[in-house]
Amino acid sequence: MATDSLLDLDPELNRCPDRLRSIHLIGICGTAMAALAGMLKERGFAVSGSDANVYPPMSVFLEQLGIEPRSGYQAEHLTPPADLVIVGNVVSRPNPEVQELARLRLPYLSLPQTLSRLFIDGRKSLVVTGTHGKTTSSSMLATALHHAGMDPGFMIGGIVRQFGANYRIGGGPCFVTEGDEYDTAFFDKESKFLHYRPDIAVITSLEFDHADIFTDLDQIKRMFVKFVGLLPENGVIIANTEDANVAEVVADAPCQVESYGLTKASHWQVVDPVCRPGESRFDLRCGGSHFSTLRIKQPGLYNCLNGAAVAAVMHHAGCSPDQIAGGLWAFGGVKRRQEVRGVVNGITVIDDFAHHPTAVRETLRGLREAYPDKRLIAVFEPRTNTSRRAIFQKDYIAAFAAADLALIREVAGDKPVDAGDRFSSRRLAEDLEALGQEAAAFEQTDLIIDHIRAVGRPGDIVAILSNGGFDNIHERLLEALR
Repeated sequence: MATDSLLDLDPELNRCPDRLRSIHLIGICGTAMAALAGMLKERGFAVSGSDANVYPPMSVFLEQLGIEPRSGYQAEHLTPPADLVIVGNVVSRPNPEVQELARLRLPYLSLPQTLSRLFIDGRKSLVVTGTHGKTTSSSMLATALHHAGMDPGFMIGGIVRQFGANYRIGGGPCFVTEGDEYDTAFFDKESKFLHYRPDIAVITSLEFDHADIFTDLDQIKRMFVKFVGLLPENGVIIANTEDANVAEVVADAPCQVESYGLTKASHWQVVDPVCRPGESRFDLRCGGSHFSTLRIKQPGLYNCLNGAAVAAVMHHAGCSPDQIAGGLWAFGGVKRRQEVRGVVNGITVIDDFAHHPTAVRETLRGLREAYPDKRLIAVFEPRTNTSRRAIFQKDYIAAFAAADLALIREVAGDKPVDAGDRFSSRRLAEDLEALGQEAAAFEQTDLIIDHIRAVGRPGDIVAILSNGGFDNIHERLLEALR
C-alpha cells in the first residue's frame, strides 16, 4: 500500500479513531461516496460533505438521507473539525479542504479504507473483480444471497433493482463488494480492491482499460497479482481462466482456485445455454457432474457465465443448489445494464453502460441472441478517458459486428484529448461501412435522435451504450418517437 501521507502529515494520524461522531466526505457526490455517506448516516454518524458540483440526482439522494452537501471546496467546511475526513479520489493535493485537513492534522481515510474498516471487517468478504461483468455479477450475488436469507451487506457500482440502491449494511455474515481496479486516492495510487480483505474472490476477465491511470496491461496485471496474494490459505478464487490474462494472474495464488467457463476443463462449466428475451437458461456442472439447471432474467451468454460465477461463490458461502437457483432467478437486474427504458410504436429503447470494446461487443451479442429476428440499432457515446483515446480505434470495428446499424457520436470537447490521440467516430463509421455495415457518425446528440426518428420502424431494438448521461438521449428519443 502507498505510504505517502497528506503533505507532511504524520502517517500515524491516518487511522480511524476509536470513537467517531462526525465524518466529513470530500467529494461526496460521487456514486460510491454518496453510498458510503448513506451507510455512515445509517450507522448513526453525523455526516457532512462537499463537492465541486452539487446537482441532481445525487444532491436529491443525499438530501433524502438528511445530508445537505456543500457546493464547492472551502477550508471553512472543516469548521468545526470533523472526527474523521474521507478523501474521495476525485480530489487532489491542492484542494482547499485537503490543505485545511493537513493544517488541522485531522485523521483521514480513503473510501476503500473506510468501507473495509467500518463495514467489511469481521465479516466474510466476497469481492467481485474484473474488467467486465463485475457490476452485474456482484449485484446478482448480493440479490441471490438476500433471497437465500443470508442478509448480506454490499456496495456496488450500480443501482440494484431489488433494493433501489447500490449499498446495504445488512446483518448477515457476508459483505459483497464490487472490486474496482481504479486508484484509491491521490495519496494511494494503487487499486481500490486491495483494501477489501477478500475471503472469496471472483475474477471475471482482464483487459487493458483506464488509460488515464494505467500505462499498459502489465501494470493492471500487477495490481491483480497483488489482489490474488491477499487471499488467505483457506480462501477461494472463482476465476474465468479461459481468459489467458486471468489464468496468468492466478497461477501462483495462495489458495484454492476454481475455474468457470464453457469448456470441460472448467471446474464450473456452463452447458447448453439458451438465451431469449427476459430469460436465459443453462445447465451448470461442477467437477464434471451436474450441479443444477439455472435460469436468469438477463439475456446473453456472458450473463450465463456471470451466473455460473455467482453460483460458485454461493456454494462456498454455504448455500444449497435450490437456494442458488431461486436466488439467481430472483435477480431483476441493474439499472443501466440492458435496461429497457421504454417501447414506443413498437421500437424498444434499451440503456446499457457498455463502453469498452469488449463490453460493447458482448452486450450487442447478447441482445442479438435475445432478439434474433429484430433490427438492432447500436448508439454509442465514447465518453470514458479510455474510449476517447485512439487506443481502441480498431477494436471497436469488431465490437459492432452484431448490430445492423451503428450510430456513433463524435467525442465531446468537455474533456480535451490531444488531437493525435483522439478517437475518431467518423473513421469508425467509415471502417464499418467498408465492411458492408450501415453506420454513421454525428457531431450532436440531436442529430442522432433525428436520424432514428427518420429511419426507425416497428420491431427495432435501439441499444444506447454510454457510461454517462448522453444528453438524456433515452427520454428525448422516446418522446421524439411518440
